[in-house]
Amino acid sequence: MNISERHYKILQKVKEQGQVAVMGLSEELDVSEVTIRKDLKVLEEKHLLYRIHGGAALENPYASDRSVNEKENIKVGEKNKIARTAMELISPSDSIILASGTSILSLARNIPMNMQITVITSALNVAIELARHQQIEILQLGGTLRHNSTSVIGSYAELILKDVACNLLFLGVDGIDREIGLTTTSLGEARLNQEMIAVAQKVVVLADSSKFGRRGMAKICPLQEVDIIITDGDISDKTVKELEEEGIQVMVV
Repeated sequence: MNISERHYKILQKVKEQGQVAVMGLSEELDVSEVTIRKDLKVLEEKHLLYRIHGGAALENPYASDRSVNEKENIKVGEKNKIARTAMELISPSDSIILASGTSILSLARNIPMNMQITVITSALNVAIELARHQQIEILQLGGTLRHNSTSVIGSYAELILKDVACNLLFLGVDGIDREIGLTTTSLGEARLNQEMIAVAQKVVVLADSSKFGRRGMAKICPLQEVDIIITDGDISDKTVKELEEEGIQVMVV
């Protein structure tokens, strides 16, 4: 098999599977792993794939820090379905944390006006959405405002959380990777999310299917710290199986 034939085989595998591993390609194509890594480098330089740790992917696995206004127009229908399913987990008198993100904002919009709960949130847009609900007690965390996410980060917010205990944390993320876990694009937000996880009895991640196999620069936590992931029907059966093997309940809407 010459180089062109090998490159064609590699690209076919990437298109079929979304991601490929260097070791698997080396065994299947009967060449060394060094040769495969060189092939992947050439193909990436031609903008035909993206190299990742231990292999390659068809789509860029690294999440960019886009504004909340831009994100709000992505997978709107899926986020609404995810939010409605997440709402079923909330009971009257619960104390919950709503982190930041457009999926979390969708959840806030689905909370009934007459539901009596306590909501702790770092997101200004979530607090504003819930402010018209007279039955909801809102604890707005303070700190430095991130304009892209309209949420706060920093030591003030983390300090308030040290005096808090809650039933549920609803968390939005920029990436979910089996090896790395949950990630976001902001180190400050990742740190605050870690504090939220520490005070919650149960961690629920709201993530549309585009978040799987992607990575932000800031690690929040390994998958083992997640109890439930709610996502849409475009997630692959393989990914669902992998998550369930980690002990996570996956709710597909």
